[in-house]
Amino acid sequence: MPRDPRFADASMPRDPRTQPPRRQPAEQPTEVIPTVPEAHEPEHPDERPIDGLFEDEYDEYGEYEDYDDEYDGYDEDGYPVDGAGPPVDEPPAKKTRKKRKRAIGWIAAVLVLVLLSGGAWFGYQKIFGYADYDGSGEGDALVQVEQGDTTSAIGAKLTDAGVVASTRAFVKAGAENTALSKIQQGYYLLRQHMSGESAVDLITSPTARVGRLEIRPYTQFDDITQPDGKVTPGVFSLMSKASCATVNGKSTCISVDQLRKTVADADLKALGAPDWALADAGKALSKDKRLEGLIAPGVYDVKPGWSATELITDLVKQSADAIQAAGLTAQNTGPGMSPYQTLIIASLIEREAITPDFGKISRVIYNRLSQRIRLQLDSTVNYVLDRPTLLTKPEDRAKSGPYNTYANYGLPPTPIAVPSADAIKAAVSPTPGDWAYFVKCEKDGHSCFAVTNDQHNENKHLAEQRGVY
Repeated sequence: MPRDPRFADASMPRDPRTQPPRRQPAEQPTEVIPTVPEAHEPEHPDERPIDGLFEDEYDEYGEYEDYDDEYDGYDEDGYPVDGAGPPVDEPPAKKTRKKRKRAIGWIAAVLVLVLLSGGAWFGYQKIFGYADYDGSGEGDALVQVEQGDTTSAIGAKLTDAGVVASTRAFVKAGAENTALSKIQQGYYLLRQHMSGESAVDLITSPTARVGRLEIRPYTQFDDITQPDGKVTPGVFSLMSKASCATVNGKSTCISVDQLRKTVADADLKALGAPDWALADAGKALSKDKRLEGLIAPGVYDVKPGWSATELITDLVKQSADAIQAAGLTAQNTGPGMSPYQTLIIASLIEREAITPDFGKISRVIYNRLSQRIRLQLDSTVNYVLDRPTLLTKPEDRAKSGPYNTYANYGLPPTPIAVPSADAIKAAVSPTPGDWAYFVKCEKDGHSCFAVTNDQHNENKHLAEQRGVY
């Protein structure tokens, strides 16, 4: 009876061409294994589909598992585990695919390392690093530091202006520089593309700040020539000097003549002068002096490159706010005076006395005005002559003119100087008293006050003895 080809036992001969050699344990019974229905096997292992999310891709190690199944029972060199038989050669195509797989694996590993390293460097730069330029830079950059700006805020402005590459470069360079924490508001002329260290060194140097305008009490618009010939600059000269800078090789200076013409031709209201000053300011000796007294003392920031109109407008508007802050408004004035008259009195006080005597000087002025006594102030005579206030000559006092308070009753037509906040307060609220006379009787500037003319003459004699008068 013919044997079923699906079954075989150990007594049947095997064809070595069709069966892989298999190690048989000694004296073990033959196990009958049913055959499995023949299934279609892809011609090449690479064509086998992989179950999972991406069926078109292969598991990195799936191909090697197929090879392990096919050569089960053989060592890594292709010999049977019992050492019998020749080594089994692996097909060349399979060896090539293995090498290609290994090469791709190495390339992928290197790419992963590169990406990880790049990510780590980027993260380090993001957290700890910063951009910075080299050197002292080139070209000019104008930056404004405002009140309350922190070092970081200044650094951000410098970055926006192209001075430094990053805020952190500036902040780190200035961490140990105490001068940087004391930097004042104003305009600073720096250079573009500076290192953080160079920017810190320059901005804290005395030469970096430009456009600084300081106007002190007592100053008038025109220059004053002192007895020794020294010239004290007036408001016009101070404004002109503050406007000067050289930006990218170009001068920004505004001449005194330009400033004078601007004041003379301008609409005072458009410049920002208080409404209560508009009518009376026109009584000045000349149109270029219409702003006398309307400029408050203080430190101002003039931007290099401003026009004369921009500079003056900024100055007048800030001064109007300062005058109001000092207590002089349309509703708050000196006893029986208009706001502009109160401002005139404040300017007289400023030119005639030192601060401790302001209140008493104010009272003397009010008392003489109310008693219709000429003020007889040397300061008003010298205002026209651009001289100091201490003394006048007989021939000067004999000259006619609206500012000669020896010849005229009442106040001069306009203020004669920049009044301080203290002088304004004294003009608004004079110290109570009956004094009608005063004279400087101390070398430190203090005055002696008198109610009668006889007392006043005694004070004058005292001043002469002390070498003051």
